[in-house]
Amino acid sequence: MSRPVLQVIAASTRPARRGFAVARWFQQRAEEHGSFDVELVDLAEVGLPLMDEPKHPMLQQYAHQHTRDWSATVSRADAFVFVTPEYNHSFPAPLKNALDFLFAEWADKAAGIVSYGGVSAGLRSATALKPVLISLRMVPVVEYVSVPFFAQFIDDAGEFVPNAELEVGAKGMLTELHRITGALRTLRAT
Repeated sequence: MSRPVLQVIAASTRPARRGFAVARWFQQRAEEHGSFDVELVDLAEVGLPLMDEPKHPMLQQYAHQHTRDWSATVSRADAFVFVTPEYNHSFPAPLKNALDFLFAEWADKAAGIVSYGGVSAGLRSATALKPVLISLRMVPVVEYVSVPFFAQFIDDAGEFVPNAELEVGAKGMLTELHRITGALRTLRAT
């Protein structure tokens, strides 16, 4: 059986965003972990419009090419890590929109969350995101990575340079994602 595909989804789409460095860091950690084929998915590049499909996504009768393309991208994945900032005690609207565009493509796949922000480390965004993931039949793992005052970890070159605790958290989440992903792949195959 081939290695499972892990998509690291960068949720912030703001111009001049600094948090994209967090997503690149996590992508590198996932590649080094060696359990997954890793894809970095940037919602700014995906560029979905505000939900414009006439039919419910459960039907998978997509009228627009951008939705068919998004469906193909998400369908390739066996697991996800959502790298999200906290905006006003929640996660960003582009992430909610991207999740709502599809339904079946998300089901029975493991999900991890890397949140970042100020003093709250983005934990309120992670808390708001989990019920949405569950309603789409994803399986969020308990392990997570939360980055407080994330700008302190971004160097002059714009790279994310984490501390030892964040590295340990990333490894733990990746290990659990791999364990759960194997069981869910078997479930999806039946």
